[in-house]
Amino acid sequence: MNIRQTMPQVFIVIGLIFIVVISNTAILFSQVEGTKQRHMRVGSLQTNYTAYGSERAWNNQYYEGLRWPAQYPYTDNFVIERLYFGVEDFVDEDGNEYDAYSAYITAGLAGEKIFPVKHEQTSRFEPPAVYVDGIDIKSQYLRDIDNYDPDQIPDRIITNVFNTSMGITVERRIFACTQEYHDNYFIKEYTFTNTGITDYSNDVKLEQTLTGFRVSWRERYSVSREGSFSIGGSQSWGEHSWVTRRGEDYPQHAGEQITEDDPIVDWLRAGFSWAGQNRNNAWDNIGGPHRDNDGRLRAIQHAGKVVLHVDKNNSDKDDDPYQPHVLGWHASPYPSVGDMSPRSAAQMNETYHFLKGNPYPNTDFGGNYRMYETYGDDYDDPNEVHGRSTAVWFVFGPWDIEHGESIRIVFAEGVDGLDRKMAEKIGRQWLRAFRGDDDGPFELPDGTMTSDENEFKNEWVYTGRDSIMQTFGRAYRNFNMNYEIPQPPLPPTLFEVNSGGDRISLEWVGSPSESEADFAGYKIYRAVGKPDTTFEKIATLGPGARSFDDTEPRRGAAYYYYIVAYNDGSNNTSGKANPTGELHSGMFYTMTTEPAYLQRAPGQSLDDIRVVPNPYNIKARHLQYPGEPDKIMFLNIPGQCVIRIYTERGDLIETIKHTDGSGDATWQSITSSRQIVVSGIYIAHFTVTEDQYDPDTGEMQFRAGDSAFRKFVIIR
Repeated sequence: MNIRQTMPQVFIVIGLIFIVVISNTAILFSQVEGTKQRHMRVGSLQTNYTAYGSERAWNNQYYEGLRWPAQYPYTDNFVIERLYFGVEDFVDEDGNEYDAYSAYITAGLAGEKIFPVKHEQTSRFEPPAVYVDGIDIKSQYLRDIDNYDPDQIPDRIITNVFNTSMGITVERRIFACTQEYHDNYFIKEYTFTNTGITDYSNDVKLEQTLTGFRVSWRERYSVSREGSFSIGGSQSWGEHSWVTRRGEDYPQHAGEQITEDDPIVDWLRAGFSWAGQNRNNAWDNIGGPHRDNDGRLRAIQHAGKVVLHVDKNNSDKDDDPYQPHVLGWHASPYPSVGDMSPRSAAQMNETYHFLKGNPYPNTDFGGNYRMYETYGDDYDDPNEVHGRSTAVWFVFGPWDIEHGESIRIVFAEGVDGLDRKMAEKIGRQWLRAFRGDDDGPFELPDGTMTSDENEFKNEWVYTGRDSIMQTFGRAYRNFNMNYEIPQPPLPPTLFEVNSGGDRISLEWVGSPSESEADFAGYKIYRAVGKPDTTFEKIATLGPGARSFDDTEPRRGAAYYYYIVAYNDGSNNTSGKANPTGELHSGMFYTMTTEPAYLQRAPGQSLDDIRVVPNPYNIKARHLQYPGEPDKIMFLNIPGQCVIRIYTERGDLIETIKHTDGSGDATWQSITSSRQIVVSGIYIAHFTVTEDQYDPDTGEMQFRAGDSAFRKFVIIR
């Protein structure tokens, strides 16, 4: 067996050393760099969080974050979160008096007015080790984790603490679960405490009561980056995003239970966003269909936040059903706090006016109502309403917070919408109709029919409104159950995939939950061509299974896998938290991102070498190697050789060192400088790097230094 029986123990030791180092660092240094990040990578929704306490998703190339579904590229939905809070009649530590003192949580003020002192992630268990042909593909993510706590209930918790020059210390705790009905949202708990600490130290500088404390969030979503490729304009930063809200009647429903009999309710205090029409497009772009390809809908996401709890005041920690006092929409621009010094007093007064629920700079740029329902009948493009991007807007308060007292606010932030298969199916049908190849009729979500392809497409996209409210309802239930939702078994502690000549072999170390009475076994899923596609179940195995041979692969295709442990559902029968039935461990713990192949034996001679396809024609790329449209393969090659690829005029553009002993090597038509090659004639030169012998006869097959070349053609 190739399986690494000792790896879990090794990782435990490494993990313990890592914890000690981090813990000692935290003791020695309370100051944390504002740009420090911790990534949540365990569910179908994945993102990163910064130490300064609020996120701007720009990574110098594009807006990243809130990726859903996380296994696919370009599914980022986040642009920026703007967190403000302020007070009245404030005196700073230097004795300066302010009518209003306001803070804007941004990286630019970190170390000046905002002072991060803690930013760490705790995991409930050690993540599995995952190998593909000996390549360790998961250990790099161990750096995300600072501590392990088997007693915590959520799978991951990020704890973020920062002080401010206002004397407010903010603790932000972010909870992630990987149970399949709860893995597409994060619960975010904020505690604002009047500590009087105004810098990195633990010294109390202020002891005044903070009067009229107000806090606001503006959440701008792109929904989604991939969809922006279809919609155009500046949808990548939310230029064409609609916003709506729910929960105007929450006080009449506060305390009611949500059940699986009625899992979607409109009375939750929620706001969310989705991609609207770009008025510059002469076609209906709702859902972001990929017109130039297969029609797949690329903007199916609905993203937003739901309020789960707001303290009534310092002493009454029950939920205040009348908060927030603003829940609606707001467009750019936004107020500034300057440098939060006396010379910025006028700006901070403007910001505090905004914190009272007044849109900035005037009422044309926001409101405490449903934007889409108000303007959607008059404007196709939300950008026509205000000429800016839009955000979901929350405002809370006011409270008077005495020294040592605190206010807690809890949200859940999530993304939901059509799943990938439905996005492909609906998009293909729409594209056929758009091209005049299908007159319908088309079935709508409610079972009725229409001959209008745009109505058909859009009504399916808009089912995301119910989907996101269902997600918010599950988060509401999770929070009210104190996170005591039914748990799936833990994943296997080690998963190993090995390519072979006639099969791909999968082996694993059993789940730590295998001894539990409800443990049912393992399920294995496979994707072909690339990891960012639909995985299909290929095996269901019982407890005690430790290996599986996949004998179905065909030569030349790339295969990706994940394994989950699952239970019989006997711990999930009440329906209080989610649908009943079996539960499985999270797919992202073991999903492979490196390919495994069905390998050929080495060629018998240099004369056997082939280049496939030859010629390579871009028009046939979807017929050659599905999921790998730029792949060219070198077949029947020596098991140990170097392949040098030249242009027709003799320029070396790539070198491939082939050392795995097989008769296959792949090239993705990319030069060593990461450029896609152009049309032309190319030369592959093969050089044997060591003597190689026939394993049956012992005769020499290849001598070190032997070489051959093949010409091939690329047509783009």
